Amino acid sequence: MENNQPEGLNRNLRLLYVYALATGAILTFIGYWDTIFMSYCGPGTWLAFLLMTIIVLPIGFVYCELASLFPRVGGELLYNTIGMNKHMGFWASWLIMAAWVTVPASGMMGIIAWVDHVGNFNMTAKDIAIISSVVLVVYTFLSLNDIQIAGKVQTFMLFGALIGIVLTSIMFFTSPYWSFDNLRPMFRSVLRDGGMQGWVIGLGLIITPYFGFETVPQMVEEGTFPIKDSAKAILGSILTCGALYTLFFFALGGMAPWEQLIGLENGVVTKSFITITLMEDMLGWRVWPLLFGVFAILFTIGTCILGFWISAVRLIYAMGRQNFLPPIWSKVNKHHQPILPNIFILVISLAFLLIMNSSTFMNDFFNIMSFSCAVAYALTMISAIRIKQKHPEWEAPFKLKGGMGMRVLALAFALLAVLLCATGLGIGSWKSLGIYLIIGAFLWMYMVLGRWKSSSVIMYTPDGNKEY
Repeated sequence: MENNQPEGLNRNLRLLYVYALATGAILTFIGYWDTIFMSYCGPGTWLAFLLMTIIVLPIGFVYCELASLFPRVGGELLYNTIGMNKHMGFWASWLIMAAWVTVPASGMMGIIAWVDHVGNFNMTAKDIAIISSVVLVVYTFLSLNDIQIAGKVQTFMLFGALIGIVLTSIMFFTSPYWSFDNLRPMFRSVLRDGGMQGWVIGLGLIITPYFGFETVPQMVEEGTFPIKDSAKAILGSILTCGALYTLFFFALGGMAPWEQLIGLENGVVTKSFITITLMEDMLGWRVWPLLFGVFAILFTIGTCILGFWISAVRLIYAMGRQNFLPPIWSKVNKHHQPILPNIFILVISLAFLLIMNSSTFMNDFFNIMSFSCAVAYALTMISAIRIKQKHPEWEAPFKLKGGMGMRVLALAFALLAVLLCATGLGIGSWKSLGIYLIIGAFLWMYMVLGRWKSSSVIMYTPDGNKEY
C-alpha cells in the first residue's frame, strides 16, 4: 500500500527547479551531438527540430493533464497501470528506463571526451572511464542530499547554457561567413539515400533529445507549487528547447556548406565537435570555443545527467512504494532521498562504463533510446484515452484543450515517432533491445509469480487508493 509516512519524499521543490531539471534533461547534447544531428538531417536540421517540437507538443499536453490528475511520483508506472493494467504499467516504465539509465554513463563520457579534446590529453578509454566513475560517485552524493541543492545547481547550469547558446547563435548570424546558400539543398543526410528518405529517418531519431519533459511527473509530489502549474514546467521545457535547438542549428547550418561542416569524405563523417572545430579553424576563435564547450557541453550534459538521475531514482522508488518491488526500494534517508534506487543507478552507470569500453553493446543500446521512449509515449497516450473513457468524472486541474481529439492526435504523433525511429535502427540495436527486454521479462516474471501473489499493487486515484 502507498507509504504516506513522514519519512517519504519531502515537499520542498520550487517550480523553477522542476523546470530546470526537465529543460536540462532535454537540452542534453546540443554541443556534443552537433555532428550527429547535422549528419542525420543536413542543412535542414533546424527544420527537423521545429517539426519534432510540433510533434512532441500534443504528447506534452496530455502529460500535463495526467501529471495534474495523478500528483504522485511514478509517471508511466501510474498512468499505464491505471489506464490499462499493472503489466503495462511495468513495461511502459521499463521502456522509459531504457532511455533514462543510459544517460549518466554516456553523458559523463561525453564531458570527459570534450575535456580530452580541448586539452589534447590523449586519454585512453580506460582513463575516461575512471574519471567518469569518480564524477558519477559525486552525482550520487548530490542526489542523496537535499533536492533543493540539486535544483539550485541545475538552475545555474541551465541558465548559463541558455545564455551561452543564444549568444553563440547571434555571433554566427552576424558573421560574414553566414549565408542562406549554405542551407541549400536542405534535405541532405548520411542515412539511406542521402536525400529525403534519409532525412525523414533522421527526423525520427531527432526525438532522442526531446525526451526529458516526462521527468516532471516524477517530481510533482515534492513540488511546493499548485499541481496545475506542473504544466508550465512540461510545456516550458519543450518550447524552450525546441526554440533553442531550432535557432542554434539554423545559425550553425548557415556557416558553411554541409559537406565541409561535417567533414564528409566518401560518405563518411570525419569531424567531431563541429561547432567548436568551425570556431577554431574557420573563424580563428580561441577563447569562445572554450566558453562554448562549458555552456553547451559541460553545463547541458551536466544538467541532463542530474535530471534523468533524479527521475530514474523516483521511478524506482515508486515501484517499491506501489508493490512492484520490495518496500526496501522506497526507503529514504534523512534528506528524504531514496537510498537503494540511488545506489542502483550508480551501479548500473558504472557497469555501462565498463561495457562501453569492452564491446559495441552500449553504442547499440544508446541507439534504441529514441525508439523505447517513443513506444512508452504511445502506451501512455493509449492509457490517457482509456482513463478518460472509463472515468469521465475524473476532472484534472489542467484542462486539456481539444479533449479526446488532442489525445488521439498525441497518440498518432507518438506512433509516427515509433515508426520513424524503428526505420533507423540497425541489427545491433535490435539485438540490444532484445537483451534489455529479456532482462525485463525476468523481472516481470518475478512480480507475476512471486511479488504480486503476496501483495497487491495499490495506486492513488481521484477516488482514493485502488487495487490493480
